[in-house]
Amino acid sequence: MSVGGLQQVFQEVDSGGCPISYSLVGRGRPVLLVMGLGAASDAWQDHVGAWAEAFSCVLVDNRGAGRSGKPAGPYSTSSMADDCARVLESVADEPAAVIGLSMGGAIAQELALGYPQLVRRLVLVSSWARCDNYLSEIIEHLCVGHEKLDASEFAQLLQLRIWSPDYISEHLGELRAARRLAGEAATPHHAFAAQCGACASHDSLDRLEEIAVPTLITAGRDDGFTALQHAEQMQRAIRGSCLDVFPGGHAHHWENLDAFNERVLAWLSEDLEARGCSVSFGSAEARSK
Repeated sequence: MSVGGLQQVFQEVDSGGCPISYSLVGRGRPVLLVMGLGAASDAWQDHVGAWAEAFSCVLVDNRGAGRSGKPAGPYSTSSMADDCARVLESVADEPAAVIGLSMGGAIAQELALGYPQLVRRLVLVSSWARCDNYLSEIIEHLCVGHEKLDASEFAQLLQLRIWSPDYISEHLGELRAARRLAGEAATPHHAFAAQCGACASHDSLDRLEEIAVPTLITAGRDDGFTALQHAEQMQRAIRGSCLDVFPGGHAHHWENLDAFNERVLAWLSEDLEARGCSVSFGSAEARSK
């Protein structure tokens, strides 16, 4: 397979008896990409196309999703960080940048905390450090919906959580088409439920001050899944971290694809660190001005 004309090579490592699938695309310093709840690493394709010319992208399928093993639960974000560590130990001869989306951001936090020698910088996208009651209710509702609804109906439920109202209105045809294809890559419910349990139990908040690598946090102004306050909470807890708030929802990285890809590419290249952090509308700092 290829992404953006670059060869995609699939491999596998064993992590505590669970096969963890990953692929490599591009050339340069390693960047580990960690996807969110129930999703396979294929969902990074439009981002990898922008980053793989400068970096070696390592796309991991979390346990319970994609080509990786789907053992019975429970799962935790720390155990999935162990999986990521096994991948990095297999492919990288230097610390990697780590980009984590939603649940992937929670896993990235645990990776940086548990394996600091493997991580050189972080990008945490639409993530959280500790569930509040609102987020716990959303995760529980998604878990119930995944069990009760067919794949197309669940895809609609998820779309209504991750996309902003404006995006849904403007791209409804595309989203309906995606729903019709949802059953082709459906995650078994036991694995999805185990990932939901990992999301709900994730709690790194009191340890985030231990993260010492440059960290970029991105959030959607209108995120109806992980509210903006979670990004602000992480930014306060991680010393020297940057917060960029984009228009859009939980999937702001897709709604603003080019701008997001450029921002992350600059961060990975360490350009933003030299220029200083850009905090856009919606953040605590912006609202205080």
